[in-house]
Amino acid sequence: MKKLIFPLLLMLAIGMLAAVESDPSNVVGYVKYPCAAGNNTIAIPMEQGFEMATEVGEHIGATTVGAWNPADEVWDTISAFPWGGWDGIDFTVATGKPMLISVDDAVDFYSIGDLPEPATYAMVAGNNVIMVPLNKSDLDAASLVGEDIPATTVGIWNPADEVWDTISAFPWGGWDGADFPVAIGDPLLVSVDDDVNWPGGAAARGTFNVKSK
Repeated sequence: MKKLIFPLLLMLAIGMLAAVESDPSNVVGYVKYPCAAGNNTIAIPMEQGFEMATEVGEHIGATTVGAWNPADEVWDTISAFPWGGWDGIDFTVATGKPMLISVDDAVDFYSIGDLPEPATYAMVAGNNVIMVPLNKSDLDAASLVGEDIPATTVGIWNPADEVWDTISAFPWGGWDGADFPVAIGDPLLVSVDDDVNWPGGAAARGTFNVKSK
């Protein structure tokens, strides 16, 4: 599932007659998520203004929206009633946080908005669900993400079979399984042996805690 971001640098407006300079505009762009009928993983890489899961579900036309539950290692979900409204406890969403959505028909979801600060994740030993940050375009293969974290397992959602396709690190180096391409914005399942703040440095305010157990 290929996702691309196209930054659009807006022109600096200059009032020629008044000789008044405008402030530089924000960098805006989008990340595209082609979703097949059934379950899919997405994220909201751009500052899009969504606050609640129901807003995302209604925007996409989804029948289910889920957030990863780190304690039980399942997706906690809400489901749309056919007559309108939602069944379940609505939850907040955040820029850079992956979600599970279910749709009846194939649809393209675009995360469109201002470019945010790069996402960071506070992971603990076990399985975690993260998104490839927008400033990590050099990590274009699962093995590269795994080595950068470092992780013992890296997986991407397979919407056709509704499973995670994974590769696992050998203790002596290298990877077991068929490496696969990844792109910025891709939600990934990763497993780590020890607590990790990624990308690098100490955990900061706004860092996502995606601990497993």
